[in-house]
Amino acid sequence: MSSETSTESFQPWQLFTLAGLIGATGVVFFAKGQSPAAVILLSLTIFAAAAVGAAALRTFGPLAGLLGVDTSRSVGGRTRAALEREKTLVLRTIKELEFDRAMGKVSEKDFAEMSARLRARAARLIRQLDAGATYRESIEREIERRVAPKLKASPRFCPQCGAKADASARFCPQCGTAIGAEA
Repeated sequence: MSSETSTESFQPWQLFTLAGLIGATGVVFFAKGQSPAAVILLSLTIFAAAAVGAAALRTFGPLAGLLGVDTSRSVGGRTRAALEREKTLVLRTIKELEFDRAMGKVSEKDFAEMSARLRARAARLIRQLDAGATYRESIEREIERRVAPKLKASPRFCPQCGAKADASARFCPQCGTAIGAEA
């Protein structure tokens, strides 16, 4: 469980939710003799005020420095999802531009100019996405680091038939004889 969702940290929006619940409960207790519609309307008004307070905090909190900006999933200042979405849109735009050129709606000069800009933008987005290392990439680097020394070791030869075997092989690929550590 992340620290953002654990019970140890109190989030500011929870204050407004709690205030809305307490206010609505107070309205129900103190509105004796009122019609049910009036009690419901007053409770909804209290909840609306709490929602406005939470929205104001979310809007003005980062400006005042009260709330930190979540950069845990960002790549170059933008979230990975936003970059993926923009990359998809740019690639789709390139396809539409190529279709429009094939249909004769766009001149060759305009196509070349727009296509160059769109392709440069797509290349920038792809580089930006690739710059943010993913778990898969770090795992592949770790595997390469651990396996590479074994692959670079000198080959082994079978003592029985003399066949060449990988450095990490424990048995001969030809005859199946066990290849000892001294081989």
